[in-house]
Amino acid sequence: MILDTSIVNKDLPPIPAHMQELTDEDDFPLFDDHGRGWDSSLETYPRGARAIQHNSFAHYTKAGRGLESNACIKRDGSISISLKVKKRLPDLPSDHAKGVHEFAVDKDGWKNVPKLNIVIMIVGSRGDVQPYVALGKKLREDGHRVRIATHQTFSSFVEDHGLEFFDIGGDPKELMSYMVKNPGLIPGVESLINGDIPRKRRMLNEMIDGCWHSCYSPCPTTGRSFAVDAIISNPPAFAHVHCAEALGIPLQLSFTMPWSPTTAFHHPLVSIQESNAKRGITNYLSYALADILTWHGIGDIVNKFRSRTVNLKPLALYSGPSYVDTLKVPWTYCMSPALVPKPEDWKNHIDVVGFYFLDLATSYTPPDDLLAFLGAGEPPVYIGFGSVVVDDAAAMTMTIFEATRKAGVRALVSAGWGGLGGVTVPPHIFLLGNIPHDWLFDGDRVAAVIHHGGAGTTSAGLAKGKPTVVVPFFGDQPFWGNMIHRAGAGPAPIPRKKLNADNLCDAIKFALSPKAKAAAAKMAARIKNEDGVNKGVESFYKHLPLKNMRCDLDPSRAAVWWFPKYSLKLSGFAAQVLADAGELEMQTLKLHRPKEYSTKRTVTDPITGSAMSVFWIVTHFSGGLVKTLTSPKDGLIETTTAIPRGIVRTISSIQKGFHNLPELYGCEVRQEGQVYDFLSGLREGSKSLCYGCYDGVAGLVIEPWKGAQKEGLVGIMKGSARGCANLTICPVAAALGAVKHPMKGAIKSIQSCFDEEQESTSYRLAARVWDGLLATEVVSASEKDALLRKFEKVKEDAEKGRNSFMKMVEMAISTVHSWRAEIEKSHSPDTHPPRKYPTRASLV
Repeated sequence: MILDTSIVNKDLPPIPAHMQELTDEDDFPLFDDHGRGWDSSLETYPRGARAIQHNSFAHYTKAGRGLESNACIKRDGSISISLKVKKRLPDLPSDHAKGVHEFAVDKDGWKNVPKLNIVIMIVGSRGDVQPYVALGKKLREDGHRVRIATHQTFSSFVEDHGLEFFDIGGDPKELMSYMVKNPGLIPGVESLINGDIPRKRRMLNEMIDGCWHSCYSPCPTTGRSFAVDAIISNPPAFAHVHCAEALGIPLQLSFTMPWSPTTAFHHPLVSIQESNAKRGITNYLSYALADILTWHGIGDIVNKFRSRTVNLKPLALYSGPSYVDTLKVPWTYCMSPALVPKPEDWKNHIDVVGFYFLDLATSYTPPDDLLAFLGAGEPPVYIGFGSVVVDDAAAMTMTIFEATRKAGVRALVSAGWGGLGGVTVPPHIFLLGNIPHDWLFDGDRVAAVIHHGGAGTTSAGLAKGKPTVVVPFFGDQPFWGNMIHRAGAGPAPIPRKKLNADNLCDAIKFALSPKAKAAAAKMAARIKNEDGVNKGVESFYKHLPLKNMRCDLDPSRAAVWWFPKYSLKLSGFAAQVLADAGELEMQTLKLHRPKEYSTKRTVTDPITGSAMSVFWIVTHFSGGLVKTLTSPKDGLIETTTAIPRGIVRTISSIQKGFHNLPELYGCEVRQEGQVYDFLSGLREGSKSLCYGCYDGVAGLVIEPWKGAQKEGLVGIMKGSARGCANLTICPVAAALGAVKHPMKGAIKSIQSCFDEEQESTSYRLAARVWDGLLATEVVSASEKDALLRKFEKVKEDAEKGRNSFMKMVEMAISTVHSWRAEIEKSHSPDTHPPRKYPTRASLV
């Protein structure tokens, strides 16, 4: 990374580890070893840190042989990027993205989903929370337990709709005020100057910890235990993938604006200031640069959480910004394909399903004065900026009043969190409080909608066929304004700092034109048929690793335990029934991990990795690698898998049997090395394969030689028999060892994170046991008997498999013993006459 030398001196802290570019392996010491000078709890910074913050948080520059790139936060809050290609560069081909082979999904039986405990993590405003309340209600109707983890402000709203609420901390009003100046939670120039960063970083740290606690903490209201089975989250809840990785559970990301790299359009938070690259690759790289800037601001906090709280390795610049993209975590975008068609390079792990609408109109009773105003003239326009906090509320209010007067329209004005500044209200204006948009925008109550461009208000207005004027403040709002304008349902968006009475008046007149009304009506007709909530639930189900989430004895229930003895996935109910019947001890069970995430996932060519992969290829311009931009390899990207620990133990037992079998007939056995992580397991696996094959072949010579030293000719014969047996047995043990040791090492690497009985683990264990106990109380005896019969069948099959294996071992031992007996018999003095030695005459 290139730093501005005018603001850097020897007194400043070093570049944090999360921003270091590592070339060999994306690995480094834990957070405690590299975080000095950048503690997120600091209220003030060391001398000169303001300058380095500006560079680290609000600006990024990278220069290489192929590309010089620059990204920075401007004073208006947008991300400005410039790309200067130094050598001729092809555009990304239309087929550059590959399909994703998702682990354990059930393509045919995805509707058969066991009842799950689901956490929906949402950071943002009321408009961000409301769509997921609609989704949560539908999931609850399907029998799942749904917990909405968001800010305390929305507790009543969530609970009034019958969903469980969990407070993750953070003040959304303060957050919205901050995001007006800092889109995507990335600190901008003003925040660097006025000292907002320490306060907001503490808030971010609080929300990340809150999201983690929402995965296992009991219900704050009822005290009922809880252990999460799956996570749905929006991107600003930055803990999502790290919680899923730590717990070994599936994650589904969802958002109201595009967040996945594509060549079709640039990142919603980005404006392209300058680029001499092709449009497709410029758009694609905008996502990488936006991710890098976000990582600048939050990387050290995320790594602190990973290393100190959930015992995961920290991430660096090559892995951290694109972590979700590289892992190919599935996405569901709750936006209308009529407004934003799904790009061709969003593959099968990404769905665009339509807006999520929450029906609030049926329970709303409007006040009399509002009904009187609506009936007193032509339909008014609606003006509201939702949860956005306006710096100068009085000036904004006067602009609205003057623009509506000039346009000759009446207006309903919603104050929201921005306030109105205490000005006198003219007669053509009616002030609104909190009101359901689905009621207000229905029919002919309003003629058009003027708002900030939030996804919630955008979807509500377009669904009712209302022309829309967008005055964007931050985030995805400019994106939605441009999409509406492109569809013809409204004028070009007016940035808030350029808003005045004249251009707002012109925008209102455009929205009331027949052309805009027709375009909005056409859009409403398409949105009506989308059924976003139901399709969102279907998308969630289709991407779950259901084949690894169902109980082996009762597939209608979720597997929460792993039974090592019989390699079974068990539900809480099944485990408790077996425990009550004396078939198992609960202490022998392990928590089941249905989905694993690998930071070392190998891809077949660099372009399939992520937008960050393409960014580094283009920046450093390695000629051979750049060719992959135009000819990516065919095939599917493999997502990570979950290897049940019991399978490792099964292979380990078989391998040990073959490994030690030569001892039964007098051969020496090599001592196996210790396996303590994946690398040591890989090393031992390689040694096992090499030595096993070597011992098998070399035994044909070595064993007879050893026998000759001990017993002469009889020893030679015995050694030959042992050598022949080794030739069969050692390579088998070698092959099994080559599988066992790396698998055991991988499990050790994962298990090392969970050996200690942490608070989260103890809570989850208790929740699983309690759920099993409750389930057995409400189930009939016949169902329990049916489950026990299934288990008996499993035991019989396991016993048959064990007997088959033992027969194979016994046959091998019997063969060796028969060879030995034949050899000894052939050299017995009772069966052989005295040996005749040759004479001199016979030799002649």
